[in-house]
Amino acid sequence: MTIGEMSAKKKEYGYSYEYIAEKSGVPLSTVQKIFGGTTTAPRKNTLDALRKVFEKVRYADDDYEISIAEEGGVNYVSNGAGALAPKDAFNKTIKDYLALPEGARVELIDGTFYDMAVPSPVHQIMISSISTVLGNHIDINGGKCLTFIAPTDVQLDSNDKTMVQPDIFVVCDRKKVTKDRIKGAPDLIIEVLSPSNWYNDTTRKLIKYKNAGVHEYWIVMPENRKVLVYNFDVSDIPTEYTFNDNIAVNIWNGECSVDFRKISDKINFLL
Repeated sequence: MTIGEMSAKKKEYGYSYEYIAEKSGVPLSTVQKIFGGTTTAPRKNTLDALRKVFEKVRYADDDYEISIAEEGGVNYVSNGAGALAPKDAFNKTIKDYLALPEGARVELIDGTFYDMAVPSPVHQIMISSISTVLGNHIDINGGKCLTFIAPTDVQLDSNDKTMVQPDIFVVCDRKKVTKDRIKGAPDLIIEVLSPSNWYNDTTRKLIKYKNAGVHEYWIVMPENRKVLVYNFDVSDIPTEYTFNDNIAVNIWNGECSVDFRKISDKINFLL
């Protein structure tokens, strides 16, 4: 993979320089120089480290090692705490999903099961704080939209191959809300990143959400204190914010905003 190809994927995935540096182990200043065009001939070991960020996700334990192939193959990725073995993860439908053991934290994406991490205290504080802001805005303004948090099933494409559980999402078309699940794309989805789900949230689900018709997608990165906001109705390129920003909600034309300074104050002692 060339620098040009990695640059294209960087834009597609919405990766920040800080994120690439963290995942590759390459110094931030070097990453900025390479992708900014200042360094045109980086060392081979530097390129190899950068390629791994864009080409491969790996997980290993005592029993197996799984990778996402460079040519685009998709495999099951476990955090080691799931109820499924890799051989049980492929060619699945919503019927298989509904038959999982109670309490299994799994999402179904294009017929493949993916384990979900157990949420951390930071994760839960952020979800609670953000969803409260969104819900209060709806209530104060007498809106028809509804706010949901995980675990709530979303049959994203209204087919039998994908069922996800976004951390926070807003649905404004109540026809999509059934007694069992949401059928169709939410208007706004917010995912709070954790070390074991970063690839799904920044890549696999990003593409799924966009193609399904989600209007707005936020990726909250607690460790980096950053938020990527995709406004798909305007651009595929995200706007990057920090935890010092008051971020406007695009689906409501900026009439609602989330002050991440206040949320950051709640979690600083844990980071």
